[in-house]
Amino acid sequence: MNLTTNAPRTFPTAVTDVTVWDGATWREHQDVLLRDGAVAAIRPHENGTEGLDGTGAHLLPGFVNTHTHLQQATCRGVGEGQPLLSWLLAVGQHMAAVTPESAYLAAVAGALDGLRSGSTTLVEHMWPHPSEEVHAAVLQALEDVGVRALLGRGVADRPDPSRKWGFDPRLMQPLDTALDHVERLAATTRGTRVTPALAVPNPRSLTPEGLRTVHGFALERDLRISIHLLETSTDEDMCREHAGVGALQYLSDAGFLSDRLLAVHGVALTAHDVAALAAAGCAVSHNPVSNMRLGSGVAPVPDLLAAGVAVGLGVDGAASNDRQDMLETMRTAAYLQRATHRRADLLGFADVVALAVDGASSVLGLAQRPGGGVTVGTPADLTLVRFDRDFGCLPVLDPGAGLLTTGTPRIVDTVLVDGEVVVSDGRSTRIDEEELVAALLA
Repeated sequence: MNLTTNAPRTFPTAVTDVTVWDGATWREHQDVLLRDGAVAAIRPHENGTEGLDGTGAHLLPGFVNTHTHLQQATCRGVGEGQPLLSWLLAVGQHMAAVTPESAYLAAVAGALDGLRSGSTTLVEHMWPHPSEEVHAAVLQALEDVGVRALLGRGVADRPDPSRKWGFDPRLMQPLDTALDHVERLAATTRGTRVTPALAVPNPRSLTPEGLRTVHGFALERDLRISIHLLETSTDEDMCREHAGVGALQYLSDAGFLSDRLLAVHGVALTAHDVAALAAAGCAVSHNPVSNMRLGSGVAPVPDLLAAGVAVGLGVDGAASNDRQDMLETMRTAAYLQRATHRRADLLGFADVVALAVDGASSVLGLAQRPGGGVTVGTPADLTLVRFDRDFGCLPVLDPGAGLLTTGTPRIVDTVLVDGEVVVSDGRSTRIDEEELVAALLA
């Protein structure tokens, strides 16, 4: 299956006369100069500057979706209303039946859905799967859509059909076989917008020896690791029952905690756990919409930030969020913490956009943009929004407040990745969206 168009790729040399978020304030009437896929300069608008017309628009860096499962884009609504373990088993039935064709289609749909809400980078957390063709299909989808990505290759070494103390044996393979495949993925993706990573389903899925092996492999090859951690109390309960220690201690005893580890969810973290993550330099991916839908709870984001833990925002897969909408995730992240702590002054626009753009970048090995602002010298991964595309956002009294409280994918006009326009007028420049719709309905 191939859903790409033959349209020529466009690399503008500037975004002209635009209002730019610099990480602290909005700067009006600026020209953002682009060269070799990077932001080369930001200067006051000069008449005659050629490029993408930003008149009346607002420019931000592209958002970084720190956690998703693209293959779930074709199983929306599966397990609706079920608790986590039951939901996992329901989704697992679909993952066991995935084919290269369905994986490609789902990954294109999911990645493009994210791009259209301004997410220029995603961290794809693949479940373990024995088929290299399935992984190749996801990789091809990412390259066809044009998004920047960390492609997490799933690994596990403890089989358990119940998923309580291990992983689905139908999807597993020997750990050394999976790691050999990661080596080949690294060679295949070199020089592209996709970087391989390692994806661990949860602490229960790896033995202590497996944890040490995966950590050592990542350290030697400068790879990042993502792991579902304490999404509910299940990790804690199972680790205490089978290993005699809590989930964080189980990982720590194996030397698994490090500054290359992204812990996903973290809803059931204790104060001791937060301190352990901070001491090790780990980051946390906060997935508020998914946590709400599955009834998992609320992650202690203010406590994590106060302790110095890097926090990024994740959308999660379509089976637990249903959309790849980062603007919705930003708004939900703010509102959920405000409701939980009964404080309207928590997580304003500047705080949330910093989490969405730069929150976990240091741990993920991505270019850092202080304050989540457009930054000279960083890749030209940019999102241009036009509030007048949606009258529900008007009037714009404060661009940041408007983006946080009313922003939807409808206002995302243009998205650039590596200096290339991959979304124009809200539509993909690379994917035939009519063919995509037809394939999803077939």
